Amino acid sequence: MPERPPHPVVGVSVVIPVRNDGPHLWRCLRALAAQTLAADEIVVVDNGSTDDSADIARATGARVVFCGERGIPAAASTGYDAARGELILRLDADSLPAPTWIASMVEALADTEVDAVTGGAVFHDGPASRRVLMARVFLGTYNTFAFPALGHTPLWGSNMAFRRAAWEAVRDRVHLDPELHDDLDLAYHLGVDHRIRYVPGRHMRVSSRTVEPRRFARCFRRGAGTVFAHWPADVPPVRWARVARARRRAARIGAGR
Repeated sequence: MPERPPHPVVGVSVVIPVRNDGPHLWRCLRALAAQTLAADEIVVVDNGSTDDSADIARATGARVVFCGERGIPAAASTGYDAARGELILRLDADSLPAPTWIASMVEALADTEVDAVTGGAVFHDGPASRRVLMARVFLGTYNTFAFPALGHTPLWGSNMAFRRAAWEAVRDRVHLDPELHDDLDLAYHLGVDHRIRYVPGRHMRVSSRTVEPRRFARCFRRGAGTVFAHWPADVPPVRWARVARARRRAARIGAGR
């Protein structure tokens, strides 16, 4: 990836990749405006939208950056590079953060031993009686698949945050293939030398369109593709051993302080 120009540093940046998702983006930005702890900036990455997504973002005070390379991985990376915050929070255009979301992410990253955090969600649409259960099944499936592959907590792009320093340590190694999951790929790159923590609580709601059969099949295909993109170097037994060694090394360094 090319070098990014220096820019003034602020505290908290929120990054939202978007492509032709104006109505969802508008609701997401309204929810971000109602946070108990405000972000220092909101960066909306326009990934070639032909609708009014960029205009909606600007109208709410967000900073819009353009990414001409199609796909969430490239758009997300563009947003992280553009972010000025020491802490970078990420969600999707169809996410609806609770008023405490930013505060919960910042509080979790107050632990200096933690470099990235992620959380769960419930659905904000679909059959009301099944929203919580459907979200649990969806995220449970993802975690059941991703945790053994990684050997540690995975990241989920609809609800995650990390230190800018952690991103800068791995930005040149992330994959930009639009057919891979950028959040799982980032977890692969961060997880060995950076601690990822799960943040409990219902701080996020997302759209249930992810579990529509065609979308879910694509999601699974991209997940498997992301795992295979890291093999054979990160085949589970090899990666588990590397993660364990890194944890022991970090513990020794911590004990020697």
